[in-house]
Amino acid sequence: MELFDVVIIGGGPIGIACGLEAKKQGLSYLILEKGPIVNSLFNYPVNMQFFSSSEKLEIDGIPFISNEAKPRRNEALEYYRRIVTSNELKINLFERVEKVKKQDAKFTVKTSKSSYVGSNIILATGFYDLPNKINVPGEDLHKVSHYYNDPHFYASQKLAIVGASNSAIDAALECYRKGAEVTLIIRGPEVGQRVKYWVRPDIINRIKEGSIKAYYNATVKEIRETEIDIETDEGKVTLENDFVLALTGYMPNFDFLKKLGIKLSKDNKLLPTYNPDTMESNIKGLYLAGVICGGMETHKWFIENSRIHAPLIIEAILEQ
Repeated sequence: MELFDVVIIGGGPIGIACGLEAKKQGLSYLILEKGPIVNSLFNYPVNMQFFSSSEKLEIDGIPFISNEAKPRRNEALEYYRRIVTSNELKINLFERVEKVKKQDAKFTVKTSKSSYVGSNIILATGFYDLPNKINVPGEDLHKVSHYYNDPHFYASQKLAIVGASNSAIDAALECYRKGAEVTLIIRGPEVGQRVKYWVRPDIINRIKEGSIKAYYNATVKEIRETEIDIETDEGKVTLENDFVLALTGYMPNFDFLKKLGIKLSKDNKLLPTYNPDTMESNIKGLYLAGVICGGMETHKWFIENSRIHAPLIIEAILEQ
């Protein structure tokens, strides 16, 4: 098996940043990505616009030029893809990591295609693959999805959207404007405060005028083929329904972290243990990068504030 100084698990923006830094410092490295380049971004909604401006999404000082101040999904895909190809980064795509085992100060990484050995591991797997389930009868029906892609799909349909974050609000507005009959089911008393500041007034006005129906302090109780039951302050409400988008957020693969031996906090935040100066976890030679550092607090880490992890990690590896 080929030996690398660093094996990077995850080919998103932060994994790519780590690969760039490793290459720049002369380390042998390999990036493993279970899907296409920046797989998570590829699976974002087709019309998604980032909260951050383009310069805050840049990695390794490579300029990111976009048509608007805040770039869209297709522009981000182009930017990160060109970085990978123009820098000829060593990245294996569509290769899922199945097991990581440490023995004699080396890590053996078994994937769906092969096995590799690394002196160090960087875990940059993000959090977009595992949705937070609402755990109600009917959640497994074909009409229910935890991911939103294209509003055209829901045109002329009765659509219930569960959630009040950016993803839920973007989906509600886009689908309404493509002709869907949209109902928002919001657990709290209002639209989320972290919703993009230029979008929040739009959704509030659409709700006030009645274009989009919203139930606050409400939870889903059951989903059926043509109906959905929700519990509200006024009691149970049954809605006619064709599709449900349960956009209630996502979480890191905690089972994978536990199998690696990474310690998690005992509270509901499930924060992984790491040294913020080096990003090294409680496992020597295993480093964390990006959103995965936040445990369940996935809203605290973004590309713009975690791209610094790459130089921190590579510097720590070089010092050792």
